[in-house]
Amino acid sequence: MATTALSSAFSFKARTPSFSNRRRTTPQALPLPSVADLAAAASSMPDPNLDGTTIAIVGGGSLAALAAALSISDPQKRRQEQAVAVGGDDKAVVRDYFNNSGFQRWKKIYGDTDEVNRVQLDIRLGHSKTVENVMKMLLDEGPLRGVSVLDAGCGTGCLSIPLAKEGALVSASDISAAMVAEAEKQAAEALEGMEGVQMPRFEVNDLESVRGKYDTVICLDVLIHYPQEKADEMIAHLASLAENRLLLSFAPKTLYYDLLKRIGELFPGPSKATRAYLHAEADVERALQRVGWKIQKRGLTTTQFYFSRLVEAVPIASAS
Repeated sequence: MATTALSSAFSFKARTPSFSNRRRTTPQALPLPSVADLAAAASSMPDPNLDGTTIAIVGGGSLAALAAALSISDPQKRRQEQAVAVGGDDKAVVRDYFNNSGFQRWKKIYGDTDEVNRVQLDIRLGHSKTVENVMKMLLDEGPLRGVSVLDAGCGTGCLSIPLAKEGALVSASDISAAMVAEAEKQAAEALEGMEGVQMPRFEVNDLESVRGKYDTVICLDVLIHYPQEKADEMIAHLASLAENRLLLSFAPKTLYYDLLKRIGELFPGPSKATRAYLHAEADVERALQRVGWKIQKRGLTTTQFYFSRLVEAVPIASAS
């Protein structure tokens, strides 16, 4: 399931999706979002613990006022309350969310219904561009027919289905049983009657429990649910499942994006009910290098309300 979109109210210039083997670049400094943008991206569902004074402080525009407003928000406390409510840790919160209210929200975003607001529509566009970039990265290196691929965190099948259409042998998993059921339904509809296409094999599983060996492992926009230490463990585990390629996408941690995330936490709304962790590209690269992998391609997709860094890694031995 893919949730790199931090759909709090960010207003910044859209960029054309791209990928290359060049070194990472630093995003340009862009204007801070307005209160109107913040309210729009929060889907008009502000935190009931925030009052008009807090919003007025944000609107003041000074750095001091912004820092004061951020200090009023207590996302850590809210997240702890969420974990207690479902009787578990971050993983339990994520599973509960994507089996209930989160499933309904992201099913609409990933689908083609018109019942989405402008922020959700923009996130849909950004995520679809990430999927397009992944497919281009893979196909640039040759046909996928007969290639075994793991789609880890498959959501509603947005990537699994185009992979299967190209002839890949797809195994797909997600922590959410509701997401997996929807992915199976959509795959059956999209692939029915197509000759030479094998239906993806879907299963309900968290990342830690996925097993097997695959030519290519792909994990899109899932690391946002893991703090860096856990993300390092997940990267090592996913690399152990891949023989030739590992593709990861994640919300990049920069000063600018981190500030946007903090601002968004002032307007959490009931639909944004899980923790969101940003990851520095250098940290992801180090985690890969520790287990003998090297990044050979990089990409970045940004729209107004979605941003996702994409990397393709290969074993260091094969890259030499």
